[in-house]
Amino acid sequence: MEKLLRFTKQFIPRKLYSWGQPVYHYSLSLLSALIYRFPSKKIKVIGVTGTKGKSSTTEIINAILEEAGYKTAISNTIRSKIGDDSTDNMHKMSMPGRFFIQHFLRTAVNKKCEYVIIEMTSQGSLQYRHKFIQLDAFVFTNLSPEHIESHGSYENYIQAKVNIACEMISSKKQNRAIIVNNDDKESTKFLSCSADKKITYSIKDAEPYEILSEGINFTFQGNKSIHSSLSGLFNLYNLLAGISCARNFGISDDIIIRAVEKFRGIRGRVEKIEVSPSFKQNSEQNAVQDFTVIVDYAHTSDSLEKLYQVFEKSRNICVLGGTGGGRDTWKRKEMGRIADTYCDEIILTDEDPYDENPDKIIDNVVEGIKNQSPTIIMDRRLAIRTAINRAQTGDTVIITGKGTDPYIMGPNGTKTPWSDANIAREELEKKLKKLN
Repeated sequence: MEKLLRFTKQFIPRKLYSWGQPVYHYSLSLLSALIYRFPSKKIKVIGVTGTKGKSSTTEIINAILEEAGYKTAISNTIRSKIGDDSTDNMHKMSMPGRFFIQHFLRTAVNKKCEYVIIEMTSQGSLQYRHKFIQLDAFVFTNLSPEHIESHGSYENYIQAKVNIACEMISSKKQNRAIIVNNDDKESTKFLSCSADKKITYSIKDAEPYEILSEGINFTFQGNKSIHSSLSGLFNLYNLLAGISCARNFGISDDIIIRAVEKFRGIRGRVEKIEVSPSFKQNSEQNAVQDFTVIVDYAHTSDSLEKLYQVFEKSRNICVLGGTGGGRDTWKRKEMGRIADTYCDEIILTDEDPYDENPDKIIDNVVEGIKNQSPTIIMDRRLAIRTAINRAQTGDTVIITGKGTDPYIMGPNGTKTPWSDANIAREELEKKLKKLN
């Protein structure tokens, strides 16, 4: 489908192509809903959007619902899950296409799921993927500049997100709820959308709280104390979003606390990389991992800074790229500046160049680095290996930009299968094996 669109775009005048796109996308959304008989009518649907925290929030909500005994389905950047069957998201899209979503919803209904949680994106909004999905609840996490090139402006990006929330008016469900991060400066735009209930959450709801590198201690609206193994202020906000959503559906605080304390996070989001069980079982392997390796999706300047702040008490060796080729070029220099501020060593590497020269992307990042000389290693595996081999006792190796992304995207649509976590684990085991 993507190849067909690129081919068609070459021969249709730009104005005509731009005019026809909304009609085309809306028609596909309607057609897919018709084919699968509007399945969202038959199941409780929770949509989650924002710049950051979408996947984590969907998984937190899912964990609480499952702890409460409900059968759930979930679609996010990381995976799609129906009941106990979970599949990695290989689409390279946080919100897959219309036919996938409607088929996913129909399957969830047929499998007797009671709730479905869907990560919803601005790109999906532009292509009307959110249409004909009747929401019971909508959760807004936060907004910061992202996808500016594809949307034309930050204002357009905001509006694409708000359009998802305001689609609630088309839902025929009872007790529709909008759940909004009230600390975000754009919160009022989302609260202006029509809903039966408008619920806000704020960092004040967690006071008193304590952010530690190994976890978070907090309360919720002055109730019982809660401990989460997640790290960072950003994850505290994700927890507050998930808790607020669960409370909206009448789930008790005891169940919520139990679920939160059991939840160990998700792959590719502040994921701690350790050796495999088979490596540990090998009695010949006596070397101890005395440093930390973290893999995280952080691909915006704001998320990168918040991640680095979690580990600012350690000596940090940071592996990062810039951004995907052809997009958000403005933030590359800023990401270099942030790495320069928080990292003791910087290793710049290839990420998702698409059709852009990867050396140019790295040059843009280097412009923001003023206080040290970064190491540039375009081979991403070699960059990760170098960082891990340089790590000493107490250090933290922080590998960002890919998270669980299954491919490195190259020119002309080429895809190189990839996993930061797997590569980091392999290189970690090689190092420990050498130390024996």
